[in-house]
Amino acid sequence: MSALHIRVPYDRLKEHISFIRQERLNLEIFFSAESLDSLKPADISRLKADLDYNPSLTLHAPHMDLSPGAVDAKIRGVTLERFSHVLDIAKHLRPRNVVFHSGYEKWKYAHNVHTWLESSLKTWRELSEKAHEAETKIAIENIFEDEPDNLRLLMEELNSETFGICFDTGHCNLFTTKPLSAWLESLSPYIIELHLHDNDGSFDSHLPVEDGTFNFSELFESLKGKNIVYTVEARTPQDVMKSMERLRKYL
Repeated sequence: MSALHIRVPYDRLKEHISFIRQERLNLEIFFSAESLDSLKPADISRLKADLDYNPSLTLHAPHMDLSPGAVDAKIRGVTLERFSHVLDIAKHLRPRNVVFHSGYEKWKYAHNVHTWLESSLKTWRELSEKAHEAETKIAIENIFEDEPDNLRLLMEELNSETFGICFDTGHCNLFTTKPLSAWLESLSPYIIELHLHDNDGSFDSHLPVEDGTFNFSELFESLKGKNIVYTVEARTPQDVMKSMERLRKYL
């Protein structure tokens, strides 16, 4: 289970730090825009002290209102500012990956994936050097995608070991119009992280693994032997432990 991480918002770390330290959990720390605005260098030093058991880390960047594929240069500029801040933090915490949302919505881009792709490439290429300096990888997560083609195109165009895919099981289960096998056939060469949560296909409810309808057996069978990060995205300590126990048979 050494590759298993637990997602925790930065502003809730203090609330759960005793549980985290007791269980010696590997973490994916989510930084919201609000937490970035209040963050001071001393806060990162305290965080490192709290995590003195040397866990494996990943980070998750803010996403609300942000758009890495924005056509409007000013919106893309704000997005770059937020994303760059998280990669600056990564230089101190040395996470394995930093997760960013793709920002692709086919209706917003009038089904023209290349409009999104052109702007996205500008964003990610500007951030590539920061990721290299932090000795980390950028993992781009599926959100509203109902098929994997835009993410595969992005990976092919970037063609860099600095970039990979964070495949989110809950988002796929909620939005997909394609079978899981099609997603894995298209994206498995690029997957460097999984976000593991479940739902019944009607709402992004972040249920524990196997409390919904996602096919985890097919997922893990397809990705067997890959060196990737597995991140539990349950919302309570009880659901975290339930997911961890159910994942034992797969990891």
